[in-house]
Amino acid sequence: MSKGINHWKEPSLLLSGIGIATIGEWVYFISFNLIIFSMTGSAMAVTALYILKPLASLFTNIWAGTLVDQVNKRKLMVTLDLLRAFLIALLPWLSSLVLIYTVVFLINIASAIFSPTSMSYITKLIPVERRKRFNSLYSLITSGAFLIGPAVAGLLFMVSTPIVTVYVNAVALFFSALITMLLPDVDDNTSSMNRLSFQMVKNDWKEVIRFSHKSPYVILIYTLFMSVMVVAASAVDSLEASFAKEVLSLTDSEYGFLVSIAGGGIVGGALLNSLLVQKTKTSYLIGFGSLLVSTGYLMYAFSASLLIAAVGFFFLAFFIAFANTGFLTFYQHNIPTHLLGRVISFYQFVQSILTMALTGLLGLLAELATIQIAVITGVLVMFFLSNVLCVFSLWPSKKVHYEMDSL
Repeated sequence: MSKGINHWKEPSLLLSGIGIATIGEWVYFISFNLIIFSMTGSAMAVTALYILKPLASLFTNIWAGTLVDQVNKRKLMVTLDLLRAFLIALLPWLSSLVLIYTVVFLINIASAIFSPTSMSYITKLIPVERRKRFNSLYSLITSGAFLIGPAVAGLLFMVSTPIVTVYVNAVALFFSALITMLLPDVDDNTSSMNRLSFQMVKNDWKEVIRFSHKSPYVILIYTLFMSVMVVAASAVDSLEASFAKEVLSLTDSEYGFLVSIAGGGIVGGALLNSLLVQKTKTSYLIGFGSLLVSTGYLMYAFSASLLIAAVGFFFLAFFIAFANTGFLTFYQHNIPTHLLGRVISFYQFVQSILTMALTGLLGLLAELATIQIAVITGVLVMFFLSNVLCVFSLWPSKKVHYEMDSL
């Protein structure tokens, strides 16, 4: 029994750090939107904050994979947490919008680097036989942060100011760095970082392309999943508020209820997923999970009342954790750890371009036709791709890619 507990000591520390940082990010996200709006009185100024994130990802993912696969992962995670803590604590002292956007851009760059770094570290730290369980708990914690973060922000607003809540996020990231320092080093301490250069990045991209040619099935599942769960979902979500107001004619409180229903679905699904994950095949989690998420979107897109929209929201949110757990487990098992950072960064770069393109196209369609037609079009694309993903993930001859289920 004690041996089993010891096995989960380090993963528990890692999950604690992730949970603290994720809750803090939600607090910062909500608070800083209010601060910028209070400073400018402009919705466009707040929208600019949303644009900075994909722009930072596009800029960073070109070279981040090369950096991640060369350096010590734990040290880089600690450095990025401390850097983000410092930059976030600096924001309330700035009065120039240009300086604020510059610092936010740097924070987003650090976050874009942190994502593949943490995934690479997790893959090296967690043994193959415990990855699926860990990934389910990871989904539970990040899903819980979706509700806890805004709730914490709301409580802080009642007793303090948005500026204080920004400092809370800085402190959260500082504690996350301290927790990460307690984790073991999974890299060779003798490894040294070569200076980043254009040629090095170019060679790494070629290596990712070579891996893609050698493992077409892995890349097919990876790109289909990201197309459904990130690209199409993000594009449709960008019209969510407009759809709720213009098509469903919801009040602000009714829209708030809809978002709360989705939050409840996310946490409920993550809880059930953590209980059933060991008994569920990874291929089922990916295939059926993504298909059921897109089915929820379909119900929402064709809804004509708050009730049907709420059922669709709950349904799509409930199965997100199942799909994400299967996907994380799949690519951790099938992409070599020494290439993981580069592969994730390369395809996140492609994903960012596709997300911006599809979001723009649906926005244009909403202007030229109607918001409902734009949402339905995006959801039909998502539903079609999820069916393709389900078929390929359950393909009998590809069972070798899901051997982690027998461990």
